[in-house]
Amino acid sequence: MSEITLDKVTKRFPDGTEAVKQLDLEIGDGEFLILVGPSGCGKSTALRMIAGLEDISDGELKIGGTVVNGKAPKDRDIAMVFQNYALYPHMTVRENMAFPLKMAGADQAEIDEKVENASRILDLDEHLDRKPSNLSGGQRQRVAMGRAIVREPSAFLMDEPLSNLDAKLRVQMRTEVSRIQNRLETTTVYVTHDQTEAMTLGDRVAVMRKGELQQVGSPQELYDEPVNLFVAGFIGSPAMNFMPVEISGGTAKLPFAEIELSEETRRAVESHAGKNLMAGIRPEHFEDAELVGDHPGPTFDVEVQLLESMGSELYAYFDIQTGGATSEQLEELAADTGAELGSNDADTTQVVARLDADSKARKGETVKLWLDPERIHIFDLDSGERISAGA
Repeated sequence: MSEITLDKVTKRFPDGTEAVKQLDLEIGDGEFLILVGPSGCGKSTALRMIAGLEDISDGELKIGGTVVNGKAPKDRDIAMVFQNYALYPHMTVRENMAFPLKMAGADQAEIDEKVENASRILDLDEHLDRKPSNLSGGQRQRVAMGRAIVREPSAFLMDEPLSNLDAKLRVQMRTEVSRIQNRLETTTVYVTHDQTEAMTLGDRVAVMRKGELQQVGSPQELYDEPVNLFVAGFIGSPAMNFMPVEISGGTAKLPFAEIELSEETRRAVESHAGKNLMAGIRPEHFEDAELVGDHPGPTFDVEVQLLESMGSELYAYFDIQTGGATSEQLEELAADTGAELGSNDADTTQVVARLDADSKARKGETVKLWLDPERIHIFDLDSGERISAGA
């Protein structure tokens, strides 16, 4: 068994800074768990504590049911794959992959068997006698993974292993990593800043912010039921749109439309009467009104400020007046992406709608959009917590 349990694990540096705070997390045997969050959220520090590369200030860490707080990295039966490939340039692929086994004193027959098995899994058979300088970035990353695989560890720890690859190769390698993990069924903890990687790779995703765990669940759970503004804005691409909302009776008044709330949502919102509320709407829950037929939902006219064609879909951007409503969580999300909350001034926010490629929307022209009324999320702006969500 190679489950990993973090029980109130904390990392406190000498200056008092807490990089990871009271982290409670259980990673099942054979599970592929993703740690995701913005730079500085503590995800890599958490991984390094699991590896034994960082001391644990408080809390307890178990691997396979055994407390390992005081164990050295070499005694934890884990293997790491880093952002940089860390290959020995003077060694061949075969020699790089065999190196950890040689250091462990394995006999040559065992080394040859494990290297050949790993090379078949990674499609590296024809490259075994080549040097790293003669390989592509993706091939080098596969060699680094092969060096970890030959050890047959209890767990793989991967720290942003694809971040040095170009966009096309990253997509390819995501598929490779997922295929390899499914085949080996080895417990894997994978750290990334890229929420697309998180959503496409993991069995479960753990979102961190400022050293604290925000939410852990399947990718679909995080998408459909984010616990707060931060998770809602971090998960999804393009990101969720946020705007102030006023609730009057059973109606949600947005800057561009009014929506009749379901009875369930109405009851949930009633308990937050008098509070500042924020609505969240994902880009894919808009559509060109001409393409939705008679589906129920509000329609409204907007002027398209910018139009991006992705081939299979269009991203239409338009401005709304928000009165400068914001929160710490929203400001943090904006800073992480390098975006500005207001497109022209502090009272204006840019909204993006993901439309079907058949839409007649054009830059600088007015288009009538439709909004799915069942998919609106409502948040308490002050606490950031979600108080209702769409289906």
